[in-house]
Amino acid sequence: MHPRRFLAPLTAALLPTAPVTRALGQAWERKQPPTPRNDPKRPVTAISGNLGIAPDRFVTCFNHVNPTATGARPTGERVHANKAVLLPCLQIANPKITNEGLDAVMDRYRPGGHEAQRPLNQ
Repeated sequence: MHPRRFLAPLTAALLPTAPVTRALGQAWERKQPPTPRNDPKRPVTAISGNLGIAPDRFVTCFNHVNPTATGARPTGERVHANKAVLLPCLQIANPKITNEGLDAVMDRYRPGGHEAQRPLNQ
């Protein structure tokens, strides 16, 4: 028997079919935590867990925030504008989130903590 004839059925049996490959890819995507497009290193799973909301909801809300570059301090206007967008959006998922509670959670995961968020003009 020619080696190709012998290997063809074996190869076909071992290689995943398109639906199997697609299902494996979808399972992999589900295992990856969502990330905000404007800050992909933010620990979404930890933050959303502390806020009592789904990670996807945090990402949806945070995608409308305009964070400063790592190591840079924001202006007071930017802090207030970001909070005006983020807090109400998060409160839709969990009305118990307060301004102080949001600050405490975000400071916990922000490089530099609360001090890094203090506006330049204060």
